[in-house]
Parts: sequence; structure tokens; C-alpha cells
Amino acid sequence: MPLILFNKPFQVLCQFSPQAGRATLADHLAIPGIYPAGRLDADSEGLLLLTDDGRLQHDISHPEHKQPKTYLVQVGGVPDAASLARLRAPLNLGDFTTLPCQALHIAEPEWIWARTPPIRARAEQPTAWLAITVREGKNRQVRRMTAAVGLPTLRLVRSVIGPFSLASHPLLPGEWCEVSADELGRIG
Repeated sequence: MPLILFNKPFQVLCQFSPQAGRATLADHLAIPGIYPAGRLDADSEGLLLLTDDGRLQHDISHPEHKQPKTYLVQVGGVPDAASLARLRAPLNLGDFTTLPCQALHIAEPEWIWARTPPIRARAEQPTAWLAITVREGKNRQVRRMTAAVGLPTLRLVRSVIGPFSLASHPLLPGEWCEVSADELGRIG
């Protein structure tokens, strides 16, 4: 049963079925019978786990198992203590309220690759990096959270899922490696 760590490039759809004019996982992974355990939208980059084991896929992606996921987020603006406190606390996004999370203002990670195409830079608009760790994963949740506190997401890179990270498994966009599912330990 393979467990694949994949660094999903920007604008790649998180599916294997073809989509006219769009890159998909099939353009990068030719391993039969594997499926993503969770998703990343096309505008997001970074760590994705894939497996051919349906039970493992469910255990990794199901919110009940609360695998922590860390996102490195480049935002427009500079966070202050109040905006970081709002991100950490339950945040009402209208259709749901987030669980408490970790949110830190960090330096740009030294190991992160340049995005292609690069984000649009505005000289009058400073940017900053955040590390946000959540244990849930609603659609576009991190983007909605940063927007709700006045810090729009410019770039979002998932760097950690449970015990796996791009810092300890350095993969460039489009690269993958196989790891042991035993590294997940007991899920739940």
C-alpha cells in the first residue's frame, strides 16, 4: 500500500480525471489506483498525500481524526497582535465558525521555492508570512480566515500534514516520494 507525498504545483487540479486546458494530478503521477487523501484548490500549492488504501485515505482526510495541517500563507499587509488573536480564536466565517488554531507571524521560509507565475507585487502594499495550523479543512478556509481579519491571502502553501512536512521531505513542485504509512502512527 503506497503512501505518496506529493508537492502539488500552483494551478494543478487535485483530480486525476482530465479537464480541458488544465493540469491535473495525472500530469505528475503515473501510479495506478492512488487517490488524494484530502484536497488543495488549484490556487494552493504544497503537500498532498495520496494512497491506494481507501481506509487509510478516509483516516487521513476525515475531520474526526484531526490531523494537523500547517499552511504557510503570504498575505497582503502586516499582521498585528489583534489580527493574530482573531485568527487563533474561533472565527465566524458566516456559514461556519472555525475551531481554535495556531497562527504565527513568521519570516519567509528559506526553503520555499519561487512560485510560477510569481504573485503580483505592489510596491505600496507590504506583505508578510504566517504559519497557520488547523485541524479541520473546510473549503478555502485559510483564505477566508485571513480575509476576515483584513489580510488577504496572496500565496498559500500547505507544508505539513500530521507527521509529514516539506521541510523534512524536500520536494520541489511536481515531485513526489513514497513513505511508510507506519509513519502516521495511530490516527485518531
